[in-house]
Amino acid sequence: MHAYELFTAVKPSIVTDMFMWMRETDRNLYKTALGSLATNRKLRLAFLQKKPAVEQIAWMHKTLKLKTSDMIGEHLLQVYFMKGQNEMLATFCDGLGIPHDGNGQVEGDLPETLDADKLKTSIDTLLEKFDPALVSLYLHTFNIQTPEGWGELSSALESDDRLKLA
Repeated sequence: MHAYELFTAVKPSIVTDMFMWMRETDRNLYKTALGSLATNRKLRLAFLQKKPAVEQIAWMHKTLKLKTSDMIGEHLLQVYFMKGQNEMLATFCDGLGIPHDGNGQVEGDLPETLDADKLKTSIDTLLEKFDPALVSLYLHTFNIQTPEGWGELSSALESDDRLKLA
């Protein structure tokens, strides 16, 4: 799955939460996201900044569903999970034995394969601690960090009904 497909399939409330988090905790990140999407659509940032936040977020979500916004969308998801959901990342990395900085930032290269048993246990732990829709989005986002994804994770995402995006 690509980032634009994730934005198409995910619950709108997750995207709203993501952008509200950006808006409340890092105004520059929020403005950069809005500006990047505006430039991508050949619009002026000032035009979008005049709109209320709710309309800005709805417009960003709509724009992130476009194939042309794929790279921007993937980057925004990465930033959101790295900065806004680092406890989830750390929990996942710990469960798989992936070395990280304590906040989920992987140290070194990502593993080439994932242990299926550890993956299942990690997924179960994530689903117990966090919103299943957010867990699903995170796991899909993690899976697009390599060109073909991880076979074990791809299988889990396809077969586990708890991990459906919508």
